Amino acid sequence: MPTNETIHLLTHHRTIRHFKEQPLDQNTIQTLLNAAQRTSSSMFMQQFSIISVTDPQLKKAFAEITTYPFIESNGHLFIMIADQHRNEFIGNEAHANTNLLHDGDRSLAAFDDAALAGQSIVTAAESMGLGAVFLGSILNDAQQVIDLLHLPKLTFPVFGIAVGYPNEKPNLKPRLPLKCVHFENRYQEPDKDTLDAYDQTIQTYYAQRSSNNRTETFRHHIIHDMQVSPKKRSEILPVLKRQGFFLKN
Repeated sequence: MPTNETIHLLTHHRTIRHFKEQPLDQNTIQTLLNAAQRTSSSMFMQQFSIISVTDPQLKKAFAEITTYPFIESNGHLFIMIADQHRNEFIGNEAHANTNLLHDGDRSLAAFDDAALAGQSIVTAAESMGLGAVFLGSILNDAQQVIDLLHLPKLTFPVFGIAVGYPNEKPNLKPRLPLKCVHFENRYQEPDKDTLDAYDQTIQTYYAQRSSNNRTETFRHHIIHDMQVSPKKRSEILPVLKRQGFFLKN
């Protein structure tokens, strides 16, 4: 893909939540997995795994956890897993000390690897004319996801990705002005006037978009999401520790 097409793809990303009744073929799935495997990995430890959810009962369970009914019937569902279990297995085989895999540094590295690989899947999918949505909502019940997928210790479900053939073309959602997220040499405090202007931009976007119109500013969205969260999301840290992550500084 020429550079200008790559940049256009990255700067015109849209989240797709409605897919055509057309499953991905195995060659397409394999291509997406190959793209994920070529992603940069911390210290070449390749600390992630990917689970394709194809069983109808499992997909139904994930639709209930995420509150997204489309997961049950459309698209292909990937679950991105932070995975230090495989490396622990290798260490145990060699009778090596595996304690470092439980500390904060290695725990974060596994989550980074899984997140980067997930972005590669989405970018590759969009380059093939497909659409995708990241599903952080699988963490509405992290323990249930762990149980459903029979995840061993030192693994954790980071997010899901639904990929399919788009059945919608959402408007491009405005992002924060670059001056709010990019600084030089030191962190800069948020600028009230810039946020005021962005609030107006978002309010106009929601009022004019082709579907799901509503009245909302960016600040309102942030404040709402700081106050409201599925109850079981507050249990994520204990679940992480039960899985063996973040046990040491």
